[in-house]
Amino acid sequence: MSQMTGASSLVASLEAAGVDVMFGIPGGAILPAYDPIFSSSIRHILVRHEQGAGHAATGYAQVTGRVGVCIATSGPGATNLVTPLADAAMDSVPVVAITGQVPSVAIGTDAFQEADIRGITMPFAKHNYLITNPADIPRAIAEAFHIASTGRPGPVLVDIAKDALQAMTDFKFPTSVNLAGYKPKSVPDNQSILDAAALITQSSKPVFYVGGGVIKANASRELLELAQLLGAPVVTTLMARGAFPDSHPLNLGMPGMHGTVAAVTALQKADLLITLGARFDDRVTGKLSTFAVNAKVIHADIDPAEIGKNRFADVAVLGDLKNTISALIPALKSALAKNQPDLTPWLHQMNSLQAAYPLGYDKPNDGTLSPQYVIERLGKISGPDAIFAAGVGQHQMWASQFVSYENPRTWLNSGGLGTMGYAVPAAMGAKVGAPDTTVWAIDGDGCFQMTNQELVTCALNNIPIKVAIINNESLGMVRQWQTLFYEGRYSNTNLESKRVPNFPMLAEAMGCVGLSCEREEDVDATIEKAMGINDQPVVIDFRVHRDAMVWPMVAAGASNDDIKIARETAPDWDSQEL
Repeated sequence: MSQMTGASSLVASLEAAGVDVMFGIPGGAILPAYDPIFSSSIRHILVRHEQGAGHAATGYAQVTGRVGVCIATSGPGATNLVTPLADAAMDSVPVVAITGQVPSVAIGTDAFQEADIRGITMPFAKHNYLITNPADIPRAIAEAFHIASTGRPGPVLVDIAKDALQAMTDFKFPTSVNLAGYKPKSVPDNQSILDAAALITQSSKPVFYVGGGVIKANASRELLELAQLLGAPVVTTLMARGAFPDSHPLNLGMPGMHGTVAAVTALQKADLLITLGARFDDRVTGKLSTFAVNAKVIHADIDPAEIGKNRFADVAVLGDLKNTISALIPALKSALAKNQPDLTPWLHQMNSLQAAYPLGYDKPNDGTLSPQYVIERLGKISGPDAIFAAGVGQHQMWASQFVSYENPRTWLNSGGLGTMGYAVPAAMGAKVGAPDTTVWAIDGDGCFQMTNQELVTCALNNIPIKVAIINNESLGMVRQWQTLFYEGRYSNTNLESKRVPNFPMLAEAMGCVGLSCEREEDVDATIEKAMGINDQPVVIDFRVHRDAMVWPMVAAGASNDDIKIARETAPDWDSQEL
């Protein structure tokens, strides 16, 4: 135990928690903490906007599996973290946000740069703290990291009054954390495992419905073993891309609004959903009352609030997915020895459907560049070990569809919140977490213009990410909806991004290499040139066809049975034996 300021206690606590990097911007209320940061072992990366700090912490966490850390001052600094914290909550990402607060005597007086960030974030933060006593700082930091990283991961906010940072205190970091009201269950009940195994053996049309929880639990190897043991088809949600290899013959692809016909149909026609770390969200289920109406449900998750929330679970398995799947494998082996269902007809149906309706796209008739082709080539040239971070919209869906993901933690995106501006700072955080790995931000021209200032951060801090701007000079997904549902009335979706700004010149101005490409024959050479530059960030302006659309598609609120493979074109169900 030693005497120091609350600010020094904060930094010492972060060091004791194992923090090696954090992203942030100083300001008045948090300034006392920045003095001990100056001589700390922690690498502080000065971002250009607090939202960038939050998304960078998320990208770092998603790639490393560790807790990401961001830090900001009071008032607008703290409120600029609201979006990335909400994003981390929706996608179950472990993040700890440290914010300064006005002095405790000024709280509630509408003091300069005061905002009730604890109240603002309470609805979506996993937990949050307001610290006014410096003696509480080590305990709060220890608890924050424990809460963020255990159970269902999520964001935790620690808001610290300026006078608590300035006051003297005794520093002692807790050696253990024991929270009476917080006891996540990690080991599933044996009976629920046996019940799940028994139900699986009674099924002739099972499908593994795999969510991002499998990646969060580092359970991809166990999933592969379980899937191969049963021999049932697998679908991986947007947040689970890479949890199960795309090249595996059992993988039917992504389900949901822009999922493959085979994946969507497998869920609809199944008699059993083996749901692992997924939450039955609306983008997967479509109209909930029509989703998988003939299927029983096994729902395995670490969050008890998710089980039964949207869909009744016939068998609920509560626990860490790595432990759950590891326990289910021997139980299923034993059950299959007594009753081995014949899944051959089911697999034949799904494989036939996958062959009949593969993901594909038409190249533009006018010779302009296909966005799907660009993204497909990015995946092929970069290889299966590269990391891809996407913004939100058409390019996000194409990046999920046309890049083959073989490994977990190689696909980052804002799945639940759908945050424009996510890609560049998330890629920055990912590159910090995996410095020897190629990291691409696949971004739309709209998303890119929200957070591209973080390229300055990358250039000055030797974080050589690569950015592929899919420039269709539009808010692409909104334009697609206007085409399909608003009679082509393109209200405020035209960005004129092929005219202003000049993206390569903007990149050069921010210390990056700027490239452009608008012809198919130049795509490979341009990507390869970017791949050869590893001492600076690289930005490629891919000027693509404006009216390309994402297919397949299930309209919002519609039944998954109404999936379309092109405009006004549904699969020919009569030709399929379903």
